[in-house]
Amino acid sequence: MVTALFIVGFIIIVSLTAYATKLMLQLRKQTQAKEQLKQQKHEQAKAKKESILEDVRYIAAAMLEDRCELSEGVVRIARLFEVISLTEQVNVRYPMLYQHFEVIRKHPIMEHRKALQKRERMQLDMQRMKSEAALEAEILKEAESLQHFKLETVLH
Repeated sequence: MVTALFIVGFIIIVSLTAYATKLMLQLRKQTQAKEQLKQQKHEQAKAKKESILEDVRYIAAAMLEDRCELSEGVVRIARLFEVISLTEQVNVRYPMLYQHFEVIRKHPIMEHRKALQKRERMQLDMQRMKSEAALEAEILKEAESLQHFKLETVLH
């Protein structure tokens, strides 16, 4: 009888050990899968950020080559930095760009602009042109720097 209880106890212990081992292996697989997914998402986010920064560099070059109007380039660059949550880090490095952006940030575009009275459009144009005239040289210097912008320079 004692031998039978010993054998039954041994079978129960072996079964529980096998079940615990199976659960541990499943947990390890799940943890590895989560870690891989996290790594993939990190790589995708990094690739997207780099793609956006490449767009910033392209727009800066276009501004310098007169292929993009100054105000349009400023708005596009500032909005792209907003998308990748770098505004606070870069507005100190490019103060003239952001000073001009603050002037034109709320100016309506496209259909909204067309809906304005002629006088309102002229007032907005005057604000924009005054700011452009005052800041153009400095903004273009900053655009020169933005052509070579690297994420690492902001993060360190």
